[in-house]
Amino acid sequence: MKNYAVLFPGQGSQNKNMLINYDKNHIFNRYIDESSQILGYDIKTIVADESKLNNTLYTQPVMVATSVAIWNVFISQIDKLPTFAAGHSLGEYSALVANGTFSLEDCLNIVSERAKYMVDAMTGVEGGMAAVVSNNPELDLSSVVTEVCKKLSSSNELIQPVNYNSKSQIVIAGHKALIDTCESEFKDQGVKRVVVLPVSIAAHSSIMESCSDKLYKVLNNIDILEEKILFPILHNTDASEKIGKVDIIKSLCDQVCNPVLWNTTINNMFNKNITNFIEIGPGKVLTGLNRQILSNRDNVSNYTLDNIDTIKEVRGVCNV
Repeated sequence: MKNYAVLFPGQGSQNKNMLINYDKNHIFNRYIDESSQILGYDIKTIVADESKLNNTLYTQPVMVATSVAIWNVFISQIDKLPTFAAGHSLGEYSALVANGTFSLEDCLNIVSERAKYMVDAMTGVEGGMAAVVSNNPELDLSSVVTEVCKKLSSSNELIQPVNYNSKSQIVIAGHKALIDTCESEFKDQGVKRVVVLPVSIAAHSSIMESCSDKLYKVLNNIDILEEKILFPILHNTDASEKIGKVDIIKSLCDQVCNPVLWNTTINNMFNKNITNFIEIGPGKVLTGLNRQILSNRDNVSNYTLDNIDTIKEVRGVCNV
């Protein structure tokens, strides 16, 4: 059997068609219905209303519920558990349900509170995020982003690197005024473009520190049964495994106000002999990033399960 890793997308991968490709599968529908009961609203109704779907208070729990439902369809047809898992930002919570760290109910309650805390952290702050993109392999994008963010930030306003997505893409977050005006500074340093993202929350920036403190109180009251953990997760904050409740909680609290090290996470998996990567959830964002990250690596395969038909193809890889 081949080693493989499962990857769970975060906020931004949601779309109004995210349930359609699985809506005739009874396992998928069972988990969507269960999640709707836990949340107290109908997920299918939320997904059909784009304004609600893109509201952070709904987006985060709905994304986790959908990814977990797809995971359960997938694992019902696969003989071998993954070697590793990871989730991008919010997707880390989906991974923690998949590997048994959290129950679905506990996780949906956690991410519902997390979403509220993130919105609350932006009270009185006009925030934003943007993707800084380079097409120059010789450019040290990480150094450029760090330098420009430091140059433009002040005691009153800041921008920070928050998602190290690939060697050619880093997302920044912070105050909207700086996000909207930083492009010329980046282009002067050789960056190809800066794409402002349609979000108002400065996720993973230091603006979220109050959210981290509140999240700790919620997480500390959740039962984490270490003996039920099925496979390891490489966490966003340092791209390494966490063992034990204390370390897992600390990592999740740090994650909300610190950068996502996705590029390092995928490279670490590759260095642990993982060459098959399966994205489980709506969209294909992580698959695209992985192709950038591992573009010069041999024998790497990326799969996405945003369509139920692809499970047949993936089954052949995982059950070999």
